[in-house]
Amino acid sequence: MKRLDFRFLHRLRVRWAEVDMQKIVFNAHYLMYFDTAISDYWRALALPYEEAMRQLGGDLYVKKATVEFHASARMDDQLEVGLRCARVGNSSVQFIGAIFRGEELLITSELIYVYADPVSQTSRPVPTVLRELLVDFEAGEAASQRLTTLRVGNWAELGEAASRVRTEVFVREQHIPAEMEWDEADQTAVHAVIYNRLGMPLATGRLLSDKEPGVGKIGRMAVHRALRGTRLGSDLVSALSAAARARGDHELVLHAQRSAEGFYARLGFLARGEPYDEVGIPHVTMGKPL
Repeated sequence: MKRLDFRFLHRLRVRWAEVDMQKIVFNAHYLMYFDTAISDYWRALALPYEEAMRQLGGDLYVKKATVEFHASARMDDQLEVGLRCARVGNSSVQFIGAIFRGEELLITSELIYVYADPVSQTSRPVPTVLRELLVDFEAGEAASQRLTTLRVGNWAELGEAASRVRTEVFVREQHIPAEMEWDEADQTAVHAVIYNRLGMPLATGRLLSDKEPGVGKIGRMAVHRALRGTRLGSDLVSALSAAARARGDHELVLHAQRSAEGFYARLGFLARGEPYDEVGIPHVTMGKPL
């Protein structure tokens, strides 16, 4: 088995608490590595796991987990955990896993999950939409691009979905007062919303016209907390930038939360002026020519 056999690779570094006196990883931790990788696998499918399973009306339960040892991982090793959905049966899903140190194969595994009713825990057929998601992701990059849909439109078209994401991120998570989140600018802004294959809104942002002619202002950028660090944020910025360019804007500005400053910097935005507080959260103004 080789690294190239896997589209999905989760990276980690062995920590001190995971090794014994010989600085070799305790055997039980390898299953933890696979479990952590499975969580990131669902993120790669654009599925916030708990909410997605609630919407589907079932859950996945481990039926079988086997581990075969080929070599030991050691303290401070950088490892890659590969996972592949090998088969989707009527009510079961089989994953094949492997752990690599560089190109060296250390561990192989088989994980079998059963899709079941969360109350009675009796098995159910795997929902068609979940089955298709797994098949498309494993089919290759072109197919996996269809795991999400990005829509650009006005508030009448996208307001309900955008509100769900913004309420979860800004009001519930960041504790911004609801009366400070909503304003009249929503009615005239260009909005972007990203949905997954279950129709769940995952991320949103809006584009306004700044006071200076020809300058667009991106704001209300919000991504579901389970999917931060994926491509969703950059996809939103790209879509809103295209909308600004199409209407003739020559520049973009935004008020970035300081925790997201590095994200925007990687997209070409530069900080302007001194940091400041906005709704009790440290911000910095950033800009980018189009």
